[in-house]
Amino acid sequence: MCVLYRKVLLFFRKFSYLIHDAIRNGRDRFQNENCGTSLERYTDFSYHLQTMTQEQEEALYDFLSGRIEPFTLKEITSAIRARDVCRFGRLSSDIVRLITTHRLAFEIGNHKWITRHGYFRTSRFVISPSRVELLNGILVPGHRCLPFANPNFLPNEYKFTWNGSEILYGNTEADPEDLYPYYSIFGEEFAPQYIAQENPENENAFNADPYEDPLEVSIKTLDMRHFYRETGFVPGDRIVVSVSDWENSVFSFERVSKDAWDEAALQEWLNAAEEGFRKSFETLGVECTTEEQVAWAYFYGGARLCDVPAYSLEDFLYKKTDKIETALFGIESRFWYAGKEISDFKELHGIHTQSDETSLESMLFKNKIPISEYVVQSYVHDALFRNDTDIGALLKRIVPPSVKISKWDFEMLAAYIIETFDELGKAYSFFADQKAGPVRQRVAELHTAVIELSARLEKGEIDPLWLPKHAFIILSQIQHHAAMILENLDVDEAPEKNELDAIDNSLESMCDTFDDIKEMIDKSLDNYRRSNITLVKPDSTPELAWRVIQISIGGSDVWRRLVIPPRIKLLELHAFIQSLFEWHELYPHRFIIEGKQKPKELWDKHDNIKETAPLSDLIGSGFSEFVYEYGEHWTIKIMILAAHNAIEGEKVHCVAGENAAPPEKIEGPLRFRRFIAALESNNKAEREDAYANLGADFKAAAFNMQDCNLNIEKIADKLGCTDAKT
Repeated sequence: MCVLYRKVLLFFRKFSYLIHDAIRNGRDRFQNENCGTSLERYTDFSYHLQTMTQEQEEALYDFLSGRIEPFTLKEITSAIRARDVCRFGRLSSDIVRLITTHRLAFEIGNHKWITRHGYFRTSRFVISPSRVELLNGILVPGHRCLPFANPNFLPNEYKFTWNGSEILYGNTEADPEDLYPYYSIFGEEFAPQYIAQENPENENAFNADPYEDPLEVSIKTLDMRHFYRETGFVPGDRIVVSVSDWENSVFSFERVSKDAWDEAALQEWLNAAEEGFRKSFETLGVECTTEEQVAWAYFYGGARLCDVPAYSLEDFLYKKTDKIETALFGIESRFWYAGKEISDFKELHGIHTQSDETSLESMLFKNKIPISEYVVQSYVHDALFRNDTDIGALLKRIVPPSVKISKWDFEMLAAYIIETFDELGKAYSFFADQKAGPVRQRVAELHTAVIELSARLEKGEIDPLWLPKHAFIILSQIQHHAAMILENLDVDEAPEKNELDAIDNSLESMCDTFDDIKEMIDKSLDNYRRSNITLVKPDSTPELAWRVIQISIGGSDVWRRLVIPPRIKLLELHAFIQSLFEWHELYPHRFIIEGKQKPKELWDKHDNIKETAPLSDLIGSGFSEFVYEYGEHWTIKIMILAAHNAIEGEKVHCVAGENAAPPEKIEGPLRFRRFIAALESNNKAEREDAYANLGADFKAAAFNMQDCNLNIEKIADKLGCTDAKT
């Protein structure tokens, strides 16, 4: 885990009050109080997009919450019209948009859906207790009931029965690091929030220090002593869980012996699970929560995934499959194809775009400012707190100068702000805002800085491929969480002190993270500009210019950038790659390009790129990236970046990189990441095993460019790579 990622997890861990509601319920405040939107009173801007009324949205959620059987668009539209006939004409399209964007139901074809309640209500699945749980006679619900539980319930709110009797909860005290694995399928960055939600003491403990986890927390665990004893439960046995009452998250337990199920039946389930996740990735991608990825994977995998014999979701994801792994998505995590990177954005994105947006919100989204009207109102509250009546200055904080918007859009926003300023100013109390005001001001300044930086980058000052990995994703995530805080601070009454403390702690880490990513971007800008200064006349043919290439180990955060001559052969590039990662050619390798038309002259009879081909031939054929496969477990992505005007005497060299490379004997990125995690574990045996595999002196964040270039120089001399000539 890279230093930036490890550091940025801290602000998620302190953000328990605000993010959890978004995870569980989505936006909990409706935009409309009656027909139309808040912009309707502005007659000069009456072209706005109308959305469903509050009564209509409530009718939709009421319909979905009680629906078990599949339903059609006609049925749900009729149910909503029975409550509120306002906006008769566009209601159907708004319903489809809301269900699709918010993933409120599974689509089974031709505008027909089934709710989670209907799909999962008779399901059976598996929990595999850990040895620690068996020794202590407990079970941590955690993520074990995903995706079968009603998402409106926290894990400690589930109910479990055995032989008709309810299994009682008890309290377990532990180091939070020991508990995180039981919540990791929610996303390891969100695991602390679920633990913090267990009780006020946990919340206070997490909020006490923005940079350290508490030494101990208390969570509710199931008292399983009677169950384990009476059923003769031994390590390896499984608990089969049946959904008894989906709406109230009630489940029943029974024991199954570890040898009771046929391996062929388990393999059948595993194949269905892998196919379900593949379809989930193709359909949802990564712009959703991990919990949503899992739910849709079980839907796309079919009825076989909702019955036994089966593996537990934990065992499948972390032990059985070699096709799926946890991948970094900016400063969050998602499930993704093993060994493949999640591609970066090329601009600022609204991570959780809402479908029920007003015309003002649509205009702001169009101009790359993905915020709601509530955020704009929060900026107005901030101006009132500052006692700043300069509307022009307020507009610049919402839309920084780097963001160019049309006169019409500017006037639309200005009209909204003037009206809102007048309306909110009538009831505003500076004294009542003393607690929330300073926090809101800091968040607004951070949000403005993120929008400003993103807009500057989008202007084309730099090739996006030179930016730090997932730069726009990270900026989008910081922007999204800053906007969420602003929404929550758009209130007349200040939040409770413990909530403000949580916001303040999270804000501290968010600002540090923004400073870190900005520093990395500034460094990349400097490298980009230096590499593109014309010191000598470049080659007239583009493919004959020197190139910067990025070499990334799939499924990890390890990458290097190398400056190379165009006529370097792929066999020579193989030698440089081995040197970059300090590998020793223990396994066979090949170069491939996936899913594209391949010129016959560049490919051998095995459909691999000929290793005698120079890089310039690939560039001349229009390819900007290809893959280096090393053994069965390592996939290296090679991206051809900007042209480089080499000066006389310049040699092949590394210009940037991050993190220590894995030893080649480790069987792939998934095991590598688990060993990295073990280095930070409190479990001595796990740490010793990790060091035994990684090396006694291994440091995950270590990368020494000077040593790297010494190794490259040796390879260049051995291969006889010539210097650049004028």
